[in-house]
Amino acid sequence: MTSGAPPELEEAGSEAAAAAARSRGSSFYAGMRILPRPQREAMFEIYSFCRAVDDIADDGGPRQPRKAALEQWRRDVDALYAGAAPPALPTGLVVAARAFDLQRADFHDVIDGMEMDVDADIRAPDLATLDLYCDRVASAVGRLSVRVFGLPANEGVALAHHLGRALQLTNILRDLDEDAPIGRLYLPREALRAAGIAESEPQAVLAHPALGAACAPVIAKADGHFREARKIMARCPRKTVRAPMIMAEAYQPILAQLTARGFAPPRTRIRTSKWRILLAVLRHGLVR
Repeated sequence: MTSGAPPELEEAGSEAAAAAARSRGSSFYAGMRILPRPQREAMFEIYSFCRAVDDIADDGGPRQPRKAALEQWRRDVDALYAGAAPPALPTGLVVAARAFDLQRADFHDVIDGMEMDVDADIRAPDLATLDLYCDRVASAVGRLSVRVFGLPANEGVALAHHLGRALQLTNILRDLDEDAPIGRLYLPREALRAAGIAESEPQAVLAHPALGAACAPVIAKADGHFREARKIMARCPRKTVRAPMIMAEAYQPILAQLTARGFAPPRTRIRTSKWRILLAVLRHGLVR
């Protein structure tokens, strides 16, 4: 695994990628800003790629053009790894992929996860499908990221597995009211049935008095993943886990606030505290 990057990566960083991270992901942007410039620019490029394919999935237009757009991303990634990067791929992403030995399979997994949202509106998936979705849209991003951070291979894959799932499950719980109007419900079928909810139509589930009981096992699963992620980070050199530690400290309180708020309507939107992010940056950003 490459732990650094050549000087040209600093010149290849995309201002557009950094702007996207700054405007659409404040906790992510804060966590990445503390990295040395080559790593920071690589992370902004990964983020920009993820936003691009996510925007395709969430576009809301006809499914076939969106599937075609995702397939074009697959072809472009394949061309990159065949040694002939197409002009459509940002230069910064190409350089980052080569400098940090980013894996084609992880790019493919992210695209496959977005395609799950394009193929059909996900409603009450079974646990296996939900876990596969979380692996593709979150843990695969983590697998790309830990190579940039410089974690040892085994610890990096394990951290990506647990922290990616912790973040994604927290997002699912936080975004229930945003996902329902577009026909999506990511709460697992097994949790709904165990809570006595036979519905799978998103708005009906969100109005059900047992919604909190259905969310409880998802909260427990996310909390377990956070705990495992912290154990892994505690074993790693501190300078390699500064950014993921900031992400964990930004997101874990969201899970606690969701638990304290409950899921009975009206549900106030839980947001990341800017002060908490600042404190996390101050706590971990000075580690060398």
